[in-house]
Amino acid sequence: MVYPLQEKLYISGMDDRAPSLARRWRLGCEDITFSYAPMLDDPAALPQAANRVAGLSRLWLHAPFAELIPCAIDPLVRQTAQHRFRQTLAAAQKLGIRQVVLHGGFIPHVYFPEWYVEQSVLFWRDFLQEVPPDFVLALENVMEPSPDTLVSIAAGVDDPRLGLCLDVGHANTCVSRTPPLDWIAPMAPYLRHVHLHNNRGQDDLHAPLDEGTVPMQEIIGAVLEQAPRATFTIENQDALPSLRWLAQQGYIEDIL
Repeated sequence: MVYPLQEKLYISGMDDRAPSLARRWRLGCEDITFSYAPMLDDPAALPQAANRVAGLSRLWLHAPFAELIPCAIDPLVRQTAQHRFRQTLAAAQKLGIRQVVLHGGFIPHVYFPEWYVEQSVLFWRDFLQEVPPDFVLALENVMEPSPDTLVSIAAGVDDPRLGLCLDVGHANTCVSRTPPLDWIAPMAPYLRHVHLHNNRGQDDLHAPLDEGTVPMQEIIGAVLEQAPRATFTIENQDALPSLRWLAQQGYIEDIL
């Protein structure tokens, strides 16, 4: 039997058991050690992260995101984002990880979409000069109301090292004016990764995949068809219910 997500699925470190679950279910892991930026300054964090993911061959790393705004008007704020992303890149290289998720930093009613796109293109073109050729950086939607700005950023940078990460839960909250399913086609040419979690269409709950209004089976099917090289991460604090649901649907092998 073919399990379409078996080689494409990762488990987020939001679940403390992610590495052990990944080993047991023969999946990948998305490490979030450095999503909290101060961990980049802690000398103990890197060896601890290495121990957690030891033996796992498929890995993504989630970069820090709070107060990091690549399109910032203040150049000092932009420099902080650049500094933290440089640290993240170095940590990823030491961990042997070549795939990193980053947030674009868009804040509604603060940045005009045109500014966000223009300044982000400049930022990422400059930053990519430091990125090795075998890396993938994937920009994730958070507060963007539609896929348009992120697609414009990826198209404007026009570099295979910069792709996109569709977070279907974020695309289903009050900030999104576009239904989650309608994000896929515009993002497909640049789509490298997908974050899977559910909610009821208002708040970002990171609920199990079958608990909410996101049409999860349609989402997965559309991504597999339109962006076949994209991978997926379960983003739940308890990933087991989602793993069981995916197994029941035939997406991954049921090891229970």
